[in-house]
Amino acid sequence: MSTDWQRLREHLERQYPGGPRSIHGPDHWRRVEKNGLAICADTDAVEDVVRLFALFHDSRREHDGYDTVHGARGAELAGSLRGVLFELSDAHFELLHYACTWHTHGELSEDPTIGACWDADRLDLGRVGITPSPRYMSTRLGRRAAKHGSIEPFL
Repeated sequence: MSTDWQRLREHLERQYPGGPRSIHGPDHWRRVEKNGLAICADTDAVEDVVRLFALFHDSRREHDGYDTVHGARGAELAGSLRGVLFELSDAHFELLHYACTWHTHGELSEDPTIGACWDADRLDLGRVGITPSPRYMSTRLGRRAAKHGSIEPFL
């Protein structure tokens, strides 16, 4: 089974509690995916994991406020849809689950896939008035983009 990205995206958008205008909603997911694909081109990150992270990491937010376990809920949702709307090996699913669960905890990762996921999300902090800091970036491109103040020139 190959992933039908459009079908998966539409399914997640329909069930998203925050609605289409949420700062953590579908527009954010698309920017995280775009950022992640740019980082993938510069690393050995697993592209499917990064794309799935973009869709799932905030998919179970209950609101746009403080919600410390939304990433774990997104990881659980990914687990429930694995084999239904997408396929992923056990090793790659572990990466996705970890990246979703821990993405808001300010950590860095030496794993290129987890680092790409987290940097892709952090590089979209401008949407809430926060300038990303290079010290919170795990990847070379993430640090370069944060130093520049935007990932746009690197896309």
